[in-house]
Amino acid sequence: MSAPALADVAVGDQLPDLEVGEITRTVLALFAGASGDHNPIHIDLDVARSAGLDDVFAHGMLSMAYLGRLLTDWVPVDRIRSYAVRFAAITPVHATPVCRGTVTAVDDGTATLDLSVSLPDGTVTLAGSAVVALT
Repeated sequence: MSAPALADVAVGDQLPDLEVGEITRTVLALFAGASGDHNPIHIDLDVARSAGLDDVFAHGMLSMAYLGRLLTDWVPVDRIRSYAVRFAAITPVHATPVCRGTVTAVDDGTATLDLSVSLPDGTVTLAGSAVVALT
């Protein structure tokens, strides 16, 4: 991976979008096993319906993981100085989220980014920020 150099990064730069593909039931089951989050609301349709939902939905941490991949596709992990998110909406099963990032500040060898995960209808499911070292 070739990390961006300080001179190459400017306010307003956008990271390449990360399209993660469809969130299938298999993805949810595999993430439950990998993360240890076996909350049935994410994998059991009967539990989701008993809670008044139409179907299961993705783990918030799955979206956070995808957003982390957006960052580490742009800079090596050792350059991430902070990373924070806020869960804003449910990611339904079969959704096709897209991760995005925009540079909002460049100061003292670091870049600050606004980050989001959104659905095709524009719903932002996860919003966050990060600070990364550029040198």
